Amino acid sequence: MSGGQEVEGGQHIRDRHTAIPGRPDLIRLSLGTLGVGTSGPLIAMSTMSIPTLIFWRNLGGSLVTLPFALRHRANRNGVKWSVIAGILLAAHFLCFFLAMRWTTVAAGTALVALQPIFAAIFVKMSGGHIPSKAWFGMAVSFSGVLLISGVDLNISVRSFIGDIAALISAALAALYIMAGSRAQRTVETTTYTTICYFICAMTALPLVIVSGYSLINFTAREWWILAGLILGAQILGHTMFNSTLKRVSPAVVSLIIFFEVPVSSVLALWWLGQKPPLGILPGIALILTGCVLVVTRTRSTQAEITP
Repeated sequence: MSGGQEVEGGQHIRDRHTAIPGRPDLIRLSLGTLGVGTSGPLIAMSTMSIPTLIFWRNLGGSLVTLPFALRHRANRNGVKWSVIAGILLAAHFLCFFLAMRWTTVAAGTALVALQPIFAAIFVKMSGGHIPSKAWFGMAVSFSGVLLISGVDLNISVRSFIGDIAALISAALAALYIMAGSRAQRTVETTTYTTICYFICAMTALPLVIVSGYSLINFTAREWWILAGLILGAQILGHTMFNSTLKRVSPAVVSLIIFFEVPVSSVLALWWLGQKPPLGILPGIALILTGCVLVVTRTRSTQAEITP
């Protein structure tokens, strides 16, 4: 191997955590963003208990992907990481659903959008390389998130608890994405999602039983909301994101989730009458600018090493 090839190979390894996804994965990530963007408003609309929503949403998602998973063999190490991801997902959902009930959809999703920052930190802690320009790009994107959500100066104890729950949810989501990436090194996406979602549902079930929450006595409206969560947020959202983790870094997948905030804000206005601030358009522009800074860092590096 020549010196130039060694440099190129080493640089590729260093930049793999901010590499630009291919067009098929960008399409999947875009669809996933639309899917998860429906989650916050739908959760806010529902009156089901939080553990009950988590149970049915994930059990439904697991059953949808099960027929496809049966076509593939499961690897023991992949199953182990799928189980870990399922437990992390349940903890993430508990905090996220609580945030959607106790604070505004815009504020809650804005804090959950710290997920890519946490993901980058965890990648760095595990020995990965995140370029300084990528960190700056994430900061610019998050400033756009804050502009969209606005700053609520009338902070109540309830909303403060909701905000803290959203923050913890962001860290747990980053860990869930990283565990999913590890699992899918040895198992197919459908196998991973079937196991992960099922474990998540089973983790929530004891909370439903111990707390005495109902599992079945709900109105038709509640079941329709649940169906929307399963098909939109779970299948179109989480499963699309998970399908990219075989090829795309968890840090990049998490970065795309910044766009959940404007989607959720628009839907919250439409479905709940929660009016977003005027900063939504410049906020989206900042999110886009930050993402461009992250991906151009990779492009510029690739240009430097091209002979």
